[in-house]
Amino acid sequence: MKYSGIGGQAVIEGIMMKNKQEYATAVRRPDGEIEVKKDRYVSLTEKVKLFSLPFIRGVFSFADSMILGMRTLTFSASFFEDDEDEEPSRFEQWLDDRFGEKLEKILMPAVMVFSVVAAIAIFMVLPLAVSNVIRPWISSDTVMAFLEGVIRLAVFIGYIKVISNMEDIRRTFMYHGAEHKCINCIEHGLELNVDNVRASSKQHKRCGTSFLIIVMMISILFFMVVRVDGFLLKAASRVLLIPVIAGISYEFLRLAGRSDAPIVNLLSKPGMWMQNMTTKEPDDSMIQVAIAAVEAVFDWRAYLKENFPEQN
Repeated sequence: MKYSGIGGQAVIEGIMMKNKQEYATAVRRPDGEIEVKKDRYVSLTEKVKLFSLPFIRGVFSFADSMILGMRTLTFSASFFEDDEDEEPSRFEQWLDDRFGEKLEKILMPAVMVFSVVAAIAIFMVLPLAVSNVIRPWISSDTVMAFLEGVIRLAVFIGYIKVISNMEDIRRTFMYHGAEHKCINCIEHGLELNVDNVRASSKQHKRCGTSFLIIVMMISILFFMVVRVDGFLLKAASRVLLIPVIAGISYEFLRLAGRSDAPIVNLLSKPGMWMQNMTTKEPDDSMIQVAIAAVEAVFDWRAYLKENFPEQN
């Protein structure tokens, strides 16, 4: 495997692929055609030098993925909006009257903030609250920190299990698999076509799922060491240490995406295993969408000639 620098995200009936400052979103429209939109995005780590420093860049790279994810999701969703002439609700009418054309610009950051707050509440504070219930029966702070981490993992796995039963989410996970397969196909020196992509792995070490699992595993180690008294102080420590944990997790994920060292591969196993839940085998039509997104921003032929001259 040789690092290519491309990455992506699954969207509604499509895939976004990013290479440096260019990204392309390919969507399978309801009429069966593939729509590709190409654009540029300058990351926060490129705009501000401080944000690109090791152990700091992880937080801002995550923010970049959130911003870009919302943009591409909005684009993909636009093809599947209900065209029926329905009367807007009073609340929808009030929002439209109050904000007009600015509504979309306001809603996007609002949704992002809500998503982050909800994720912190569900995956950081809730496990602490659950573990706190059984605190009277466990005297060891180390055992409590470990138990809290296990509960956090269980909540995350349960959440993925529940949403994966939804038809739309299942299809998104299939597109997620197509995204990984395309990148693996290229990074293993194979020509980018449907047959080679189909034969490639749907697991990739640079996946966001792996990042989340690494965050949860490192948080167990952190909270075994960082000890404070009282539920509110503990909850505050969980929130305040998220940037630190995310920064360390990002550095490991970045290393994992560029290394095939045995120890790195071993430590990547939990995230790769979790990807069995967040990626599904795509059909050929989804693979075609993924290939269209890649080819819009990445010259894979030149990449193969440079990195795999013996095969090309």
